[in-house]
Amino acid sequence: MDWLKHAADLFMHLDHHLASISTEYGAWTYLIIFLIVFCETGLVVTPFLPGDSLLFVIGALTAANGSLNLEFSLFLLSAAAILGDTVNYFIGHHMGPKIFRRENIKYLNMDHLKRTEEFFKKYGGKTIIIARFVPIIRTFAPFVAGMGNMAYARFISYNIVGALIWVFSLVLAGHFFGKIPIVEKNFSKVILLIIFVSLLPVLIEILRHRQSKQSK
Repeated sequence: MDWLKHAADLFMHLDHHLASISTEYGAWTYLIIFLIVFCETGLVVTPFLPGDSLLFVIGALTAANGSLNLEFSLFLLSAAAILGDTVNYFIGHHMGPKIFRRENIKYLNMDHLKRTEEFFKKYGGKTIIIARFVPIIRTFAPFVAGMGNMAYARFISYNIVGALIWVFSLVLAGHFFGKIPIVEKNFSKVILLIIFVSLLPVLIEILRHRQSKQSK
């Protein structure tokens, strides 16, 4: 249970952790945040990594103490998000069909894959953009796109648009709203609110799925 406490502490005090990392590691902080965003979007086994909240905190830090540069952070994180989805697409394209034939795979939740497929049925290719703002689905969407043989030219256009909207909206929101006194005083609560709001689509889909099962 200790790892749960550490995870909860990380999410609730993400601003403090990232601030201390930037102070201790300096320029290496950019590599750390790049890898987190890349892994969260590029590897189907790491959907638990912070996404929305991390971007907001990074934006807030660019305004608070100047330890992170706003323009470079926007460029770096956009590149990480685009590259992550691209890698995930090709993993899904080459390995997805083999994986889907197996019932149980360690570290891979098949329910998440099936739920992402439902998103594609509902929103089509736009899922790649919409999923950027939906935790878990964000990680699985490019994988399913590759597995479903979505044309790469179509995928990459959705990928770039979605990444830029996601990164710029959340980082700039953190940059401008993070320095408002009431937000600064209640930063942990704001982070929890962001996590809750971002999880709402997933919770709604789960409830709908359960209701449809019960009605059958």
